[in-house]
Formats: sequence, structure tokens, C-alpha cells
Amino acid sequence: MSYAAVEVTWAAAGITVLWKEHSAYAPAVQLLLAALALLAGGACLASTRTLARPGRVAVATALITALPVFVVGTVGLPIYFVALATLSGIESATGLAQVLLNTAGSALLFLVGWSYRRRLRGDCPRCGRPHAGAGDGPLAHPAASRAPRRTRVAVYLLMCGLLPWAGAKTIWTLGGNALGVAGDDWQRTTSVGASGPSKATASAGIDVTVLAAMVGIFLLLGLLYVWGQVFPRWTLFLSGRRVPRLLPLIPAWLTGIPLTIYGAFLIVMAPLMAAGVLPKIKPSPPFTTSSGITWFAEFGGLAFAGLGIGLVVAARSYAARTHPVCAGATATERPE
Repeated sequence: MSYAAVEVTWAAAGITVLWKEHSAYAPAVQLLLAALALLAGGACLASTRTLARPGRVAVATALITALPVFVVGTVGLPIYFVALATLSGIESATGLAQVLLNTAGSALLFLVGWSYRRRLRGDCPRCGRPHAGAGDGPLAHPAASRAPRRTRVAVYLLMCGLLPWAGAKTIWTLGGNALGVAGDDWQRTTSVGASGPSKATASAGIDVTVLAAMVGIFLLLGLLYVWGQVFPRWTLFLSGRRVPRLLPLIPAWLTGIPLTIYGAFLIVMAPLMAAGVLPKIKPSPPFTTSSGITWFAEFGGLAFAGLGIGLVVAARSYAARTHPVCAGATATERPE
């Protein structure tokens, strides 16, 4: 309901809300989002009641329709995160607020949908597994384990998508030339308005966005291996303690899904521009050719989609391996 109120207020007041650089939401779109939020809110309230089949279908339809719309609205979250982390400043406060609202709405809708699915299946609302007995006792956590080999190999291959993008940025940061872009031009263009941390990492030959990707890789490895479930020795006083499972899962989901969507968009867009189906982007400094921008867009798509899908795959494995169950419950077979 709060989401709808904010969208209506912004639309009525004519407040500009950016959804990408130099592009704002139309008031009609904001009103449509408000209506969808009200529909989703009604479905959430109805999901707590015992409904006949038509009601259950209506609730499921509303949740399935609303969730993808709000998830798409979270695409800018990683970009804002990098901007805030590097003190680079944000282009639009309302744009950031919109992304955060979409993120919160997506998370809440997902949790409601997941809980509703458990209720319909007759699973324990607490641990999500079918069992007899009370579900209010202590939870039993499985022993720490690394991801299956197939999952690890898949994630490693997806991480390779970062190499062309990170390689090109590193070459430019070090002063080299690639894709028709001179290192000096790149450094001169990116240094305008850059924050102190961004300039510091660039002086060491590391682009700040590449550094952010390295943080994502660190999160990925934690999701795959035992040290992501039990704090390792180098964490000092936390050493040996169990890692709260939501600590890595929340950032993995919140960054993995938007990165996947954004990366997939770039992967599709770049070949269409190269083939002339979509108009080519006019080169602007430091780029000197349209083909250079197209290639870099494709590299970015491979990097973002690779990292995003890798986070989703690793998070799914981590969630399954760390899923707790009610300790005092007796397992039962699910009726066919």
C-alpha cells in the first residue's frame, strides 16, 4: 500500500523518477505500478485465508503477474550500490528510492508467494518440509558442505564471462588501447567527477567496477565452499561459528537477479545493433567507433549475466545445503 501511495504522489506532483540515465518513468506508468501494487497487496492479504479454488487461482495469478514487474524494476540496484560504495554520488535520489521500493516489494512478494505455496502443499510453514508433529521447536542445521562438483564447474564457467569486460577495463586503466579506446582518453573521461576511492583504485591499475566484481566473486566462492557456512580462522572472534544463512543469500539474490536481467538485455541488444536491426549507438568519448561500443556492450552483457547467473546458481545450491529442519518433527511422505 505504501508503494502505491508513493507512486501516486510522485505522479500527481510531477516528480521526475529516472529508470535509466536520462530516461524517466511516465506518470501513466507510475499509476499503473500503483494499481499493480494494490492488486498484489490484496492478493497477499487473501493468501492468509482459506480460499476456494477460484480464489486460490486469483491469488496465484496476481502474485505471478506482479512479481516479475517489480523484479525488473530492481535492475539498477547493483549500479547504485557501486556508486554509493565508491562515494561517486547518485544521479537521482528518486531513482534510487524507486529501485529500493521495487527491491523491497519483490522480496516481500516472493516471501508471501513461497509461504502460500507451502500452505497449499501442506508443508511446515517454518521449515518448509512435510512432517508430523509440532513445528515450533529448535531447528536442526545440516553439517557444512561444499557445493556439488557440477555446480562448481557451472559457476566457474559463468565467471569466465567477466574476463573480456574486466580485461578491457584493466587495459584502459593501465593506459593501454582496446576497442578503439585509448587509455589516456579513458582515464581522462572517467576521472571527471570521480570520487577519491575511484581515483585511488585507478592509480593502482584497478577499475572500481572491476573491484566490485571481485567482491561478487568473493561472495560466489563463499556460497560454494564450507567457509561460507562456518566462519574461517581469519575472522578472529567469529572463527568456528555458523554463518547465518541469510547473510550471504540476501546479497546474492538482490544482486544476482538484477545483474542477470541487465546482462541478458545487453547480450541480446549488442548483436541486434551489429546486424542493423537496432540503431547503432553514436560514439561518444572515450569511444571513437560504434563497433567499439557494441563490442563493449556485449562484453558487459557476458560479465553481468555470467556473474548474475553464477550468483543465482550458487545461492540456490547454498540454500538447499543449509536448509534447516524442525529437530523434533517426524518426517512424513507427501501424499500423491
